[in-house]
Amino acid sequence: MSRKILVFAHTGREDARDAARTVCRQLVEAGLIPVMEREDLAILQSGWDNCVPVEVVSETVALVDIELGIVLGGDGSILRAAEKIRHTDIPLVGVNLGHVGFLAEAEEYDLTETVENIVNEKYTVEERMAIDVHVWEGHRKILTDWALNEASVEKGNREKMLEVAIEVDRRPLSTFGCDGVVFATPTGSTAYAFSGGGPVVWPTVDAMLLVPLSAHALFARPLVTAPSSMMAVEILPHNRVGGVLWCDGRRTRDLKPGTRVEIVRSRKPVRLARMHPAPFSERLVRKFELPTTGWRGPSNASPSSTSIEEN
Repeated sequence: MSRKILVFAHTGREDARDAARTVCRQLVEAGLIPVMEREDLAILQSGWDNCVPVEVVSETVALVDIELGIVLGGDGSILRAAEKIRHTDIPLVGVNLGHVGFLAEAEEYDLTETVENIVNEKYTVEERMAIDVHVWEGHRKILTDWALNEASVEKGNREKMLEVAIEVDRRPLSTFGCDGVVFATPTGSTAYAFSGGGPVVWPTVDAMLLVPLSAHALFARPLVTAPSSMMAVEILPHNRVGGVLWCDGRRTRDLKPGTRVEIVRSRKPVRLARMHPAPFSERLVRKFELPTTGWRGPSNASPSSTSIEEN
């Protein structure tokens, strides 16, 4: 059977629509079958001269038959795609058409090479930690969700701070007023948590982050916890101010005063395809355009060959 590749595109952007048409054509020419969602395909076919055959996911092709998904857009498009295939084991490869694009594996100018690597199966798959989010009102669980980057509990009223108690491993740490609290994975450490003053964590590190936002407290520093930890935040009820839960900036839920939100490591990671296994430090330098002028590099002599003469 022909290999089937699921194509996601930010169809609201002309460059993403053009990139999707190019990818579909190249896949067909290589003998692979491009697959898209019905809504995205309808937008793509509008004004598409010499349209190539594209299958429709869940109609003519089942998700279980998809080998890989290619996402054309920014990090938001990759998060949307991850949400769509959450219950599957399909790996995703992102082609960045946005700004920073930390989740993307390639840039727009790498598009043809990316398709060639997919055709020739020149990619590896790595697993990225996700988090599960549980929301409680008293003894009743009202919501279960998940996130690849982060879950954030934020104030719902701009005029008042959110009064919270934060907790790690079922023990309270502090209470304070703030704009919110971000719970992030290592993958999400370069996203919302980073803008809130949190540390950059290498994706291979097993850890979770808790980052208070604009907290009015002497001790409200970003925390790095064990992957086995349970982090939690309770919205204190005394000032009758509720909050808002955001998962990956996409899915939202209003929270009443007294609501408790628990964060744990998810048993199901997100699978990302890698074609350029460069060190994460190189990605940081490239994405943030960090200055490295003056760097001389390590000594030519390896540490294992260095010896100290004994008298």
